[in-house]
Amino acid sequence: MSHTDRRKKRLPLSFSLLYALPVFAAGAPVLAQAAVTSPSSETRAAAPKKVSVHKVRAGKATAQKTSTQTLAPQTVRKQNVVQAPSSARTIQQARGAGASAAGGTETVEVTGSYLRQGRNTSPNPVQIITSREIQQTGITNVGDFLQRMPSIGSSGTGNADTNGGDGVGCVDLRNLGSSRVLVLIDGKRVTQTGMSGGSCVDMNTIPVMAIQSIEILKDGGSELYGADAVSGVINIKMRHDINTGAINVRGDITQRGDNKTGLISAYKGWNFDHDRGNITLMGQYDTVGGVMMKDRAWSRNPQTSNGMNPGFGSVISTSGTVFSPDGTPIYNGNSAGGSSPYSKSSRYNYNKDTSLLNNTQNASLMGDAHYDFSKHFTLYSNVMYSHKTSWTQMAPIPAIGSVAPSDLPSTIYLPTGYPGNTAGDIYNDPDNPAYLYRRMAEFGTRKSESAVDSLTAKVGANGEIIAGWMYDASFTFGSTMSSFQTSGVGDYNKLMREWGLDAVTPGDSNTLLAYNPNSCVGYAGCVQSSALGPLSPEAAQYANYTEHDHSQYTMRDFNARIHNDHVVHMPYKGGGDLGIALGMEHRGEQMSYHPDPLIAQGGSLTNTVLPTGGGFNVSEAYLEGNLTLLHNVPFAKNLSIDGQGRFSSYNTFGTTYNWKAGINWSPTRDVAFRGTLGTSFRQPSVSELYGGTLMSYNGANDPCDMTQITNYGGRQSTVMANCMKQGINPANFQQGGSGQVATLNGGNAKLQPEIGRTYTFGATFTPHWIPGLSTSASFWHYSVSHSISALSTQYVLDGCYTGSDPSMCSNITRSASGQINTVSALNANLGSLTTSGVDWDLSYRFRVTDADWFMVENNFQRLVSYKQQMVPNGPHYNYLGSITYQSQGTSNPTVRDYATLTWHHNNFSVTYMMQYMSGMHWNDGTNTIYKSQGYGRVKTPAMVLQDLTFNYNLKRWNFQFEIQNLADKQPPFLVNTSSNSNDSTYGGWYAGRSFLLQAGVNF
Repeated sequence: MSHTDRRKKRLPLSFSLLYALPVFAAGAPVLAQAAVTSPSSETRAAAPKKVSVHKVRAGKATAQKTSTQTLAPQTVRKQNVVQAPSSARTIQQARGAGASAAGGTETVEVTGSYLRQGRNTSPNPVQIITSREIQQTGITNVGDFLQRMPSIGSSGTGNADTNGGDGVGCVDLRNLGSSRVLVLIDGKRVTQTGMSGGSCVDMNTIPVMAIQSIEILKDGGSELYGADAVSGVINIKMRHDINTGAINVRGDITQRGDNKTGLISAYKGWNFDHDRGNITLMGQYDTVGGVMMKDRAWSRNPQTSNGMNPGFGSVISTSGTVFSPDGTPIYNGNSAGGSSPYSKSSRYNYNKDTSLLNNTQNASLMGDAHYDFSKHFTLYSNVMYSHKTSWTQMAPIPAIGSVAPSDLPSTIYLPTGYPGNTAGDIYNDPDNPAYLYRRMAEFGTRKSESAVDSLTAKVGANGEIIAGWMYDASFTFGSTMSSFQTSGVGDYNKLMREWGLDAVTPGDSNTLLAYNPNSCVGYAGCVQSSALGPLSPEAAQYANYTEHDHSQYTMRDFNARIHNDHVVHMPYKGGGDLGIALGMEHRGEQMSYHPDPLIAQGGSLTNTVLPTGGGFNVSEAYLEGNLTLLHNVPFAKNLSIDGQGRFSSYNTFGTTYNWKAGINWSPTRDVAFRGTLGTSFRQPSVSELYGGTLMSYNGANDPCDMTQITNYGGRQSTVMANCMKQGINPANFQQGGSGQVATLNGGNAKLQPEIGRTYTFGATFTPHWIPGLSTSASFWHYSVSHSISALSTQYVLDGCYTGSDPSMCSNITRSASGQINTVSALNANLGSLTTSGVDWDLSYRFRVTDADWFMVENNFQRLVSYKQQMVPNGPHYNYLGSITYQSQGTSNPTVRDYATLTWHHNNFSVTYMMQYMSGMHWNDGTNTIYKSQGYGRVKTPAMVLQDLTFNYNLKRWNFQFEIQNLADKQPPFLVNTSSNSNDSTYGGWYAGRSFLLQAGVNF
């Protein structure tokens, strides 16, 4: 029955409402939230009505085209529609070209626009990834799949980030950072993580089986979608209008027997009231077992320096290391509570206790419903909920003193006369004693666990107003509540009490310490112990501590829009239509972070985190117009222009206006040329503004360290002089942090917005004489001014000690022992950032026999430039083809490529997948390094990652077997003080060769 026929066969309204009750039930949480929302609660622009090019009733179709959906909010889901591909266009969008090779003029929804346009008429570069491509990789979460795409950068967070990552998957586009890419689900905003250190959409919480396609707008989108779409938009399109069911089961294990992964997912949909309504339910549960560093030979022994004579492990041993006042390790503690001469053999290998890949578990549920009352009113609702837990392990925590803003002793001095303190016999100056670093093995390994509950719920209505004018209004509510627990962090006060060390000047963090042999008297459970010997189980129980932190993020988004694709027709031969879309949005975001009280006071041995909270709201209006100047005339199959503008009013920063202009010219049906030019504006996120100040151990080397100073080449004399001015002799001084420096990161309420500009131009070629072939090329350029970020720890240190930026010295504090206490690197408005490159995409499907056909697909990126200015008016650093080798480093490979080749033979298929990444030169964050400067290694080689998948369909069943990392290629070596590689760049290589088996059934 056609859509029109169904409308003629009306049921009584009361009977229709009876069927519609499930729709209202799905939207009830959102309606309730909207009812209590304050006047400042948010709105967001409404979605375009989805128009079917080729209608297929759910559950009845036997062959479907690839679908295309706008990045604008999409709400009309009356049919399980499959649309012809748009030409906006990397070539995945042209996969359906064979079905319309004659170059039809049907209108479709084009990504990057709120208007429906004809094929080959959009100026926006968009990549579409189908569910088939996602499923054939065997991935468990969306973030891991997107990391294969050449346009996805290394500034995000993945499952290989085990130090503070909390199992969160943040995506990054063009290496501009996860805060500059907007992630949507079905064109609507979605809840973020709301963590103190930074907020993003957690890709790990999105059920993979529920995804129909992913669309990547590889162009700025601030002028249409909002301020945080600086680098582009990633829209995840979910399945709707399902009238069938399916169950899928998957298992994955590495050839070494770890990282056991399991997944079970299912969905079922029901049409009702003669297909006027639909309810769809989906669920997924997955678990990832994780990998330990000790179980991979390449990560087993952490290298901590990059000189010609590299160091391994940490000087902070489980027996305790005593340093002389000038920073030289001289003694180790022993089991008898005394000391023995220091030996490198006592250095601690912390990787034997540390996770390489996180353990995660995730349960996701999604409910979707809609009911078509009439052509003027369709009510829809969608609710998505996930509960995710993650677990990771790190080495026992070191006791090295307090960190600001704590007023506890910042250095654990061993006073003369302390039992077993042999150093006191040599360094008996009471004003300049030896000091102790000790790793608390008695507390056990640090186990960090997180539990995150995320909810995104939306309800809305759309339909036709009159004469082709359509409306869409919706409300979206998002909330994320997170709990974090870390065991083994220790209570600093209780530990010092058991060691008999009292502050000479209480409340002064630079105080010396005095020995008190009766410090435990009057404290129940306290056991008098020695700092140079092991704690008894009873003493460890008294001084140990488990922290508990909580955070919450809330978003409210209300939007309304009207649009008409055919407002007026041009009054001349070959003229086309003018389409107009306009709307309003009001959005608010709030976050709060509540650390453990002991952590906030700086009373533990771990990172100090302060409580925080805040938010903002913004009211916006936007306008888009698309005019087809010429259509189906000589030398102009299509000539159209597109203009977009968005006015925003923030309660924090005032008003701004952003615009974008685009042009598309198709001289023939086989080729289309396009170009865009636009501006961007990004307000700081709530995390960047109000995130609490926390301490993290970033990868960096103290310039005054005896091994690091030899790497500065011609700058060595300057570094030496600046270290000596602070009473540090680099000839024998050793950094206590083993390649890591305590760094204060956090929000800055004084941040100002970023501004930027983007332009792209390119062409798409779909020759009708080669059916199934499509190729496209694009040049893109981004520039961002007043960029919001935190300086790298190494940049701050080098700026101070090499003299390149003396103002950085004020951000460095050292304890009286000379060791770095903290480096301050809070969020700030830095200088400019520019990057440009070329994308080339190819898709070719061809048949060789009646039973055999092939599909070749390729996505290629060539980076042309990547330059960043760290401070306003400062120098521009060229990061093209380089990788910041220390931990938390990013990379900018010159060439990246992802290619697939599929052979189909009846119900059997084989797919070969290959990722390529060019080699890179190492960079320490401020300059490219060379062996002539004294460094040991300075480059990584080109890398290839290969997967092979076999699929077989047997009636309703589907079976899949996959070998991931076919060649068992290990990641390249980098000195990052942790895994000996770079997790944000090479995380896909970390697990090694893996085997996957999957079975699914449709019903």
